Amino acid sequence: MMGQWAAMSMLMITQSLLVYRLTGSAAILGVLALATAIPQVLLFLVGGTMADRFPKKRLIQIGQLAAGAMALVVAITLTTGYLSSEHPGSWWVLMVTAVIQGIFAAVAIPARQAIIPELVGAERVMNALALNTMGTNTFRLVAPIVAGFVIDSAGFAAVFYTMAGLYLIAVFLTAFIPETHKTTAHSRSTLAEAGEGLTYIWSNRTIFLILTYAIFYIVLFMPYQMMLPIFSETILKVDATGLGVLQGVSSVGALLASLVLASIPNRKRGFLVLGGGMVAGLGLVILALSHSWYLSLAAMFVIGVGQAGHSTALVTALQALADADYLGRVMSILMMNQGLSGLGTFFVGMLSVGVGVQGAIGGFATVLILLSAFFLVFVPKIRKL
Repeated sequence: MMGQWAAMSMLMITQSLLVYRLTGSAAILGVLALATAIPQVLLFLVGGTMADRFPKKRLIQIGQLAAGAMALVVAITLTTGYLSSEHPGSWWVLMVTAVIQGIFAAVAIPARQAIIPELVGAERVMNALALNTMGTNTFRLVAPIVAGFVIDSAGFAAVFYTMAGLYLIAVFLTAFIPETHKTTAHSRSTLAEAGEGLTYIWSNRTIFLILTYAIFYIVLFMPYQMMLPIFSETILKVDATGLGVLQGVSSVGALLASLVLASIPNRKRGFLVLGGGMVAGLGLVILALSHSWYLSLAAMFVIGVGQAGHSTALVTALQALADADYLGRVMSILMMNQGLSGLGTFFVGMLSVGVGVQGAIGGFATVLILLSAFFLVFVPKIRKL
């Protein structure tokens, strides 16, 4: 998965920065996020059902191949000069590739989450997820800085060619993961089994409550990632390398939090889910108020700590609570959350036109803190998990 981790970490800053430099519009950044979100939201349960029915390793590889192909398409359009500020509206290429990548992500992401308990066993899931998060954040520390340096020195096309190569490496390395699931015959349709997944989630009140909070968290927290180029370009006045450093510092915080989580017993998961959400929201408030480079770096560190604590505990809790036969479909709801983050980004982009990106992000972060406090006080089913 190392190639995939590196490529995804590069994409985090490269795609949004490219769109912002082509258009100068926070609203179009929101539209790009929405383009990725729509197929993920529409296909989330189909992907989860496929993860429960088919070999997860193959679904992961299909997603890696699709992501690599889309990176190659963008690289070629940049090389030929079509995707540039000289061709107004050429950013449609990024929209189309984002939609296609979102479709295949709907298949790959639930499989990637659901395969972990099959590889390590239920008793080691939290430790494995923390180590997985640690590996992800190691690349999120290095790869954005590398991507920013390459953008400044060689241009955007070089980064997208690199991402295409990294996804190809990921396909090769994923082939060494052992087969954990055999394809079985199913008498019911994929949609029928998807409906069963929703019924299962609704009947399990703890899972339902956790997923409800997770949806609000994603919508309120995640939009900052797509909007980060506006902070770097217009508020902090730094180049692409500076944007990479900002993203890398958040990964330092996430990496340290992951190291702690990997070494502690598998308990207090509910408190970590809610506490991580509050810490992440606090970091966003600081970022929204900051005009200082060093204060912004501190804010990104706090954001990384909160994000790692929340996401690791969240996935651990769901994997511990969900029956194995429904795990892929439960994890697909989390993937839908990623799609809903695009919806949140769209609203932040539209709101930024009126109140500015700092006001929009700060407002969303404040709501996240208050909502996390509400769940912490009034929803003991999660707090005591």
